[in-house]
Amino acid sequence: MTSKLNLLLTFLAFSLFTFAQNDSLKTTKPSFWQNKSIVFGYQNGYVFQTNDFLRGRNTQATNIDEYQDLYLKLSKQTTGNKLWEQIYKYPNWGFGMYVADFYNPAEIGNPIALYGFFNAPFVRWNRGTFNYEISFGATANWKSFNPLTNQYNVAIGAGQSFFIDAGLNLDFELSNHLDLIAGFSLTHFSNGAMKIPNSGINSIAPKVALKYNLYDRPKFIKQQLPKFKPTNDWEISTFVSTKNLVFDTLTNVAILEKYEGAYFTVLGITGTFNHQISRMSKIGIGLNLAYNESVNGQVAIQNNDIVDVDGPFMEKFQISIFPSYELVVNKMSLVLQPAFYIYRKQFKNQSPTFHQRIGLKYHITDDIFVGIILRDYAFHVSDFIEWTVGYSIGAK
Repeated sequence: MTSKLNLLLTFLAFSLFTFAQNDSLKTTKPSFWQNKSIVFGYQNGYVFQTNDFLRGRNTQATNIDEYQDLYLKLSKQTTGNKLWEQIYKYPNWGFGMYVADFYNPAEIGNPIALYGFFNAPFVRWNRGTFNYEISFGATANWKSFNPLTNQYNVAIGAGQSFFIDAGLNLDFELSNHLDLIAGFSLTHFSNGAMKIPNSGINSIAPKVALKYNLYDRPKFIKQQLPKFKPTNDWEISTFVSTKNLVFDTLTNVAILEKYEGAYFTVLGITGTFNHQISRMSKIGIGLNLAYNESVNGQVAIQNNDIVDVDGPFMEKFQISIFPSYELVVNKMSLVLQPAFYIYRKQFKNQSPTFHQRIGLKYHITDDIFVGIILRDYAFHVSDFIEWTVGYSIGAK
């Protein structure tokens, strides 16, 4: 893997040099590169021991407790052309690529993530900022679970997963075109239980990066902000999802078919009341009603295929309540909702009453929004993903 990282490092360094040359010549589309930066960074950190595979039940019979990664980002610095940019102290945002090494490529692979990120200052000084950063994207190139060739990897059940990353960093200006960035981040990999097994991988790591600014540093625009008036809004949304279950005790079925499992539909409706307490934040309370076919899921074998068996409607019906927080960034929101089931039929080995909902919401118009919400429990085990469309009354 060291040779692979060296090769990637050489490629990224060449890319950075090429961008720098284009900048100095200023011959190709300068408007696109205006206020853009290239960020190249490295992380080396700790993997939380959240499942048996990571705790040493693998072919190497060793803990998988460390990893490293390289990342490359294209960043745009906002200048205050829009009011929200000033409200967030002139953040930067963009897209990145991430390549990780968990020191076990035979069973894990070397995952590659493509993601979007948002990096905003808590505090801005003359030559530096103290920031929080949130990233969300998709990851591929896993060596996922296979009952014949990779039977120990219960962490990742599919070749693709979601990538969620959050952290803090310090950005210090070394020169007009070069910044040094240092910080740390928490990272979560999961496919949202769309394919079992899916114990997930969670890590924490310090990071260091260099940022090359392709143009001279911009001057920030400062506008007179209108007086903030707290507002209320109501939201109603529907979601659809699928959940995969594997039944280890099945007989008279091929092993690959057995571990393909059965897929169950999850449908629901959510109502939320929000109070916008600042230009950046909303708090609220909500109620979620779901029909979850996977609850006490049963299957049968027909013609050597696994088919799900319908059960009583009411045993699949669930109601949960949650407080809600939204970090509002223009038309996008980060949604955090700790939730509690207040009604569901009790079965053995079911998920805890307390669970979490975290996701993103985007307003297509003032009234209509779409979103993706990950429902999990124990703060690291995915239950299912809610693909959401909704309507707001009173939101602006």
